[in-house]
Amino acid sequence: MIGVALDLFSRRSPDDVSIDEIAAAAGISRPLVYHYFPGKLSLYEAALKRASDDLAERFIEPREGPLGARLLRVMRRYFDFVDEHGPGFSALMRGGPSVGSTTTNALVDGVRQAAYLQILSHLRVDRPPARLELVVRSWISLAEATALIWLDGRRIPRGELEVQLVHDFAALAAVSAASDAEMAAILRRALSEEPSESPFADLVGRLVALAG
Repeated sequence: MIGVALDLFSRRSPDDVSIDEIAAAAGISRPLVYHYFPGKLSLYEAALKRASDDLAERFIEPREGPLGARLLRVMRRYFDFVDEHGPGFSALMRGGPSVGSTTTNALVDGVRQAAYLQILSHLRVDRPPARLELVVRSWISLAEATALIWLDGRRIPRGELEVQLVHDFAALAAVSAASDAEMAAILRRALSEEPSESPFADLVGRLVALAG
């Protein structure tokens, strides 16, 4: 039932989806919906919880291979979710008209924290310095904002945005590393494992060409 509701809420505004429609799509009776959920609000919250759990899982990636390739795979799965559940993603990040801000904020914070911990794991950092925390959390917020803007017209091919966000991570880290020794050491270690055809190396090549 939650899966059916999430699918409907992901394609239309929650205010435009009725309990009767959810029941019909799930192949159950209206009273049975109310047996499990007192109203549409509670069902919508459950659907958002399912969406937030799914979105958080998109950041899970085996810690194998170069960091740039791993981040790119994460971004592809992230945009898969955004592409498939556009209205649901917007509702989760912006807060739906029927859901209290406390509930929505808690779900979004959970996604952000899960993403943050995954990125630290990829960087092999247990106790992140303050500048690294700033870089990672800023990048996560940037990914959210980029996806929301992309949904409004999809004017840029999503594949280009996925690569751009990986470049953005490298750029944010590089700016911080330029003035912080701890960040410099973390970035230097990550870059030492990058092959010549990696997204990070691609960014360096583009910047060199731009400077020339």
